[in-house]
Amino acid sequence: MKKFILGLIVGLLLPVIGGYLYIKLGMMPVATSASPLPMEEKIAKMALGARIHREAPKDSPVSADEPNMTQGARAYVANCSFCHGLPNQKATNAAKGMFPLPPQLFNKDEMVTDDPVGSTYWKVANGIRLTGMPAFGETLGSTQVWQISQMLKNADRLPEQTTAALTKLAPLPEPAASPTPAPAQPKKKK
Repeated sequence: MKKFILGLIVGLLLPVIGGYLYIKLGMMPVATSASPLPMEEKIAKMALGARIHREAPKDSPVSADEPNMTQGARAYVANCSFCHGLPNQKATNAAKGMFPLPPQLFNKDEMVTDDPVGSTYWKVANGIRLTGMPAFGETLGSTQVWQISQMLKNADRLPEQTTAALTKLAPLPEPAASPTPAPAQPKKKK
């Protein structure tokens, strides 16, 4: 019986110690160019799908009309296109350096038009850990996140004004003015 218990303890400890050493000794792939671990993608997709299924809103308070989708397109160009691209555009250089590669949301194979709009809303609002996808819920606010989500849900049949908003280049932010230091004042002698 003692041998059985000892064997059970060793059998449970060896994989834990081996896994710890695999990580601690720098053998685990962490670079974006490295191959994924076995089952890494399956586990991540399964966990994400279960969380979205549980938490994603079922109904949108923002309608899928032209004004909302055009506002969504403007917000998308300013905040999302850097990684997820624009219509008729290949993956951006930033996207090419990421792992996993961010979906190019205007590529027919990667559009989210089949996804419930609440699922897209959840992803944009909350972000996705370990993918580079930030959470925009706090920075953009709920209405803008819904507008982006509605625009992406309908990306294969956008109104002309919305398409035009996507093809215009987003304005570059003005560079911050460098404060000019005031000239030093000579100290007064007493």
